[in-house]
Amino acid sequence: MRYVNDLPYETKEEENVTIPVADGTRLAARIWRPTSSDQDPVPAILEYIPYRQRDLTAERDSIHHPYIAGHGYACVRVDIRGTGDSEGVLRDEYLEQEQTDAEDVLAWLADQPWCDGTTGMMGISWGAFAALQVAARQPESLRAIVIASFTDDRYADDMHYMGGALLSDNLAEAGTMFAYGTMPPDPATVGDRWRDMWHERMEGTRPWVLEWLKHQRRDDYWRHASVCEDYQAVRCPVLASSGWADGYSNAVTRLLGNLDVPRKGLIGPWSHKFPHLGEPGPAIGYLQEVVRWWDHWLKGADNGVMEGPMLRTWMQDSVPPSTSYEERPGRWVGEPSWPSPHITPVKRRLTRHGLSAPLTAAEASVGDAGPGEGLSVQSPLSVGQFGGKWASYNAPPDLPYDQREEDGGSLVFQTDPLVERTEILGSPSVELDLAVSEPVAMVAARLSDVAPDGRATRVSYGLLNLTRNDAHGDPRPLEPGRRYRAVIPLNGVAQAFPPGHRIRLSLSTSYWPLAWPPPKPVLMTVYETTSTLTLPVRPVEEPDAVPERPFDEPEGTRPRTSTQLVAPEERWQVKRDLVDYAAELEIVKDRGTVRIDDIGLDVGRRAYERYTSVAEDFTSAAGESAWTMSFRRDDWDVRVETRTVLSCDEGHFMVDATLDGYEGDRRVFSRTWNEKVPRDLM
Repeated sequence: MRYVNDLPYETKEEENVTIPVADGTRLAARIWRPTSSDQDPVPAILEYIPYRQRDLTAERDSIHHPYIAGHGYACVRVDIRGTGDSEGVLRDEYLEQEQTDAEDVLAWLADQPWCDGTTGMMGISWGAFAALQVAARQPESLRAIVIASFTDDRYADDMHYMGGALLSDNLAEAGTMFAYGTMPPDPATVGDRWRDMWHERMEGTRPWVLEWLKHQRRDDYWRHASVCEDYQAVRCPVLASSGWADGYSNAVTRLLGNLDVPRKGLIGPWSHKFPHLGEPGPAIGYLQEVVRWWDHWLKGADNGVMEGPMLRTWMQDSVPPSTSYEERPGRWVGEPSWPSPHITPVKRRLTRHGLSAPLTAAEASVGDAGPGEGLSVQSPLSVGQFGGKWASYNAPPDLPYDQREEDGGSLVFQTDPLVERTEILGSPSVELDLAVSEPVAMVAARLSDVAPDGRATRVSYGLLNLTRNDAHGDPRPLEPGRRYRAVIPLNGVAQAFPPGHRIRLSLSTSYWPLAWPPPKPVLMTVYETTSTLTLPVRPVEEPDAVPERPFDEPEGTRPRTSTQLVAPEERWQVKRDLVDYAAELEIVKDRGTVRIDDIGLDVGRRAYERYTSVAEDFTSAAGESAWTMSFRRDDWDVRVETRTVLSCDEGHFMVDATLDGYEGDRRVFSRTWNEKVPRDLM
């Protein structure tokens, strides 16, 4: 990244700002704005997240907020109620209170003498969720948003459930917020009341996984703040981005296809990162794009920001399987609209362990091609151990590895070696004619690029809890032996398959630990000639519709300095014991101890995840998420330790959780939860 010092506007930074909301709660903020805004007001840009602007996101924030401020904006980073130095308690994600607080903050910003009365919102992940959800509430001052790595559908396309199947990230994210929501504020900013605020947070919290497990169907809990319930509620322009390695690769195209406002989409090869910090690379000059967006929609600049393709995306070339990539080879392509007129859905029938040649329109319209012969599989619990994480963070390496071992426990259908290059852009789908042996069953469908030497790189995948086949809000038990038709959408992707490679579809009845397995092993029979794979094919000869280098190199302002005091540790280990047949995936993400130099604060963060099972006992599946967060300055020495264990039997999920708060070596708070939640055809 190129660090920029010479910006159009001289700026100043205001720390420890407090913003009042309607009920009197005060939210902590940091503001960067042009010094000239005292005389010449500017638009205000809000990033609104629970990840502590004073310490944990200070380095990241210092790269892009001063940069945008230096182009003539007041950039404001606010800690959500109950996090960082803000007052109150954070009880769950995306609550009504969170959104009304955001509206109050926007109104406060618009009323400041240094603001011209117009605002925008931006962010990644939670910050993008917040911006999109608040935009749907149409606050008066909000003129445009910029969002990255988000979803418009909290039930079907978030870290909780996928295709009605429970994701292990439901536990992992709950564990993350168990720690983040119970950390103390900094006494250097809130004074002696820090201890009372801290204990209020610990007393007021409850493991969020308990609430999330109570809602195993699409119900009003998930419909709240899901913009897909009413796209027309969003009335301001939207710049939306994500990455193909991210869990949130689908919402950008859905917004492009469903919103009725000026909109642009950008999808790179990245994991869960801002595009200017994108990994795998290439990262891009995203902040320049963001400034152009704000200049047009908040200042009225005639800068051509809406010219060119509606969607720009990285068409990924073939790569060998790896759990991490520094760069993904490929090229930028553009589409004028979405759905794109250039992309054709091409069907292939499943044949006996093969995939047919592309069907003609006439062949595809015929429907079933005879009764079909059945192929059966009962996948072992080991299928999925090389599946990687639902949303890649690229640290530790967390992408899917070589799929050959996974495919040993799956039904496999693949093309003959391709004669010519094939490119896809969009969401593949699988339509299956199938029968299962149990009333609760799932299907994991994986699309892979198979090299001539046999190595298989997963390109996309999708999950479906078959009890949710008709409607996720009204699941029904399956009738063993009965034939059903099921459609499984796979995650969107842009991928090229070179000549000599094969396209492989793999189907399994478990995908642990990425997704929770059903209560019992399931024998699934797939009737191949009456089942199809549909690929969104983009013709190779189609013009790319973008310049060869459509983006500038990444740039930002120089980050705040920090000093690594204790080395970080990363680990992603798969273990199998052939004595007792125990299997384990262990993940360590320990950032060591870092001193934030300008505030003299030593911060430690360690996350630990463990997923276990024994042989083919599907009720032995268990997951653990444990965090240790520590803060130390002079005689202030505090830490929070959390641990959440999720296990199951055939009829229930069991949650065992602990929360401990320490001052030095003295434990000053402790609470334990031991609760059961019924499995709802899950």
